[in-house]
Amino acid sequence: MRIVIAGAGEVGFHLAKLLSYEAHDITLIDLDKEHLAYANTRLDISTKFGNATSIEVLKNARIADTDLLIAVTSNEAINITICVISKRLGAKQTIARVSNTEFIDKKEEINFKELGIDELISTEELATNEIKLLLNQAAFNDTHEFEGGELTMMGIVLSKKAPFVGMSVKEAAASFSGIHFMPIAIQHKNSQQTIIPRGNTVFNEGDQAYFMTTKEGVDELYKLSGTTKTNIKNVMILGGSGIGIRTAKQLCNKKLNIKIIESNKQKAFLLADEIPNALVVSGDGRDVELLEEENVEDMDAFLSLTGSSETNIMSCLVAKSKGVKKTIALVENIDYFKLSQSIGIDTLINKKLLAANSIFRYIRKGEVVEIATLNNINAEILEFIVPQNAEITKKIIRKLDIPKGATIAGVIRNGEGLIVLGGFQVQANDKVLICCTPNTINKMERLFN
Repeated sequence: MRIVIAGAGEVGFHLAKLLSYEAHDITLIDLDKEHLAYANTRLDISTKFGNATSIEVLKNARIADTDLLIAVTSNEAINITICVISKRLGAKQTIARVSNTEFIDKKEEINFKELGIDELISTEELATNEIKLLLNQAAFNDTHEFEGGELTMMGIVLSKKAPFVGMSVKEAAASFSGIHFMPIAIQHKNSQQTIIPRGNTVFNEGDQAYFMTTKEGVDELYKLSGTTKTNIKNVMILGGSGIGIRTAKQLCNKKLNIKIIESNKQKAFLLADEIPNALVVSGDGRDVELLEEENVEDMDAFLSLTGSSETNIMSCLVAKSKGVKKTIALVENIDYFKLSQSIGIDTLINKKLLAANSIFRYIRKGEVVEIATLNNINAEILEFIVPQNAEITKKIIRKLDIPKGATIAGVIRNGEGLIVLGGFQVQANDKVLICCTPNTINKMERLFN
C-alpha cells in the first residue's frame, strides 16, 4: 500500500512508526527539516521537504499513485486543503485530522466526501470519549472497549489484596476456574520490560497488569484484582479547553456534579453561560489553597485538561495528595505517556496518540478494524477480521506458531465476546484480538493471510 503522510509531528511520526513495521511504501512530507531528519534516521521510510498544500510537492510525492493520503499537521484548515487537493490529483482515499468537533458532529449535514475528504479524525472527540470510558471504570487506569463492550481491555496496578498475587498465570487459572477474563500484558514494578504472559508468568504486587474481559467478567475482575468499584458523582475539571468543555457538557448530561476551574476570568464567564449545569470558578488551578477552598478532597475524579502538560501533571498530583480517587491528566508530549504510574497519576491522555491509533485502523480496513495502545506498556491490541482459509483457521490455538511477544486476547464470534484458551479453533469471519509487542506484528499478520 502506498501512503503519503503530511505532517511529521508526533502524530505523523507515530503513524509512520506503526507502519514501518510492515511492508508499506510510506512518504512523509513536512516543512520542518529537523522533524524529517529525526524520522529519516529512525524509520525505514521516504521523507520529502516541502509544503504539502503545494501541487508540485504532492506531484513529486507521486500523489496520483497513492492509496491513502493522511493529513495530520497541527492546522486543521491546512489538513482539509491538503486532502481536497490530493483527491483532485488522484489519491484514492484521504483522512484529515481536525480539532473542531463541530465538523464531526455535523458531518452528515456537510458531505465532506463530496469535497474530497473520506474520513475526519477529531482529537477532542477521541479524548472526550477516552475520559468518559475511564470514568465508567474508575478503579482502572486504562480501558478500551471493542465491539461496543463485548470485550473490554482493562489495566490496573495490582494491590496486595488481589488473591492471585504471588501465583503464576497457570496457578491462578487453576484456582479461579470459570472466570471470564485473562491477562494479556504485564510490566513489573520498577521495570520497563513488557511481558506477554505465559503459564509460568508470576503476578506481583505493584505490577501494571492488563486484562481482556467479557461483560460478565468485569465484576469478577474488580473482585479478584483487589479493587473496589467506584461510583463517580463529583468531578472537578481544570481548564476550559475544547476537550474540557466537551467533556463537561457530556458529563452534565449524565447528571454528574461538575465543577470547572478556569484561569481566564472572561472565559470563565462565557463557560458559565455555555454550560449552565456546571459550577464555573475563575482561578488558578495550580493554587493549592484554591483547590482546598473548592473542596477538591470531596471530588471522586479530577481531570486536568489545560494546554500545559506540566500544569496538568502537577495539579493531578496535588489532587491525588488530597485523596481524590481518580486523576486524569492531558499531556502533549508523548514521552510523558509512559510515566503516569511512576509519578502517581492514574492516567495520562495524549490526544495525538489517540488520533494516530484511530487513523491506523483506516489504513488497513478489512483486515485490522481496531487498534489500542496500552498506557505505560510497549504493546498494542489489534482487532483482525479473519478471512476465508486464513492460516489461523487451520489449527487450534496452542498449535499455531505464535511468538513469545504476542497472544490471542479474545475472539468475537457472531457478535459475542469470548475469552479463548489453547483448545479453541478460530473460524473465518471471527474478529480476533491480538495483544503484541511492535516487533511481533508482522509475524502475527501472517496468520491472517
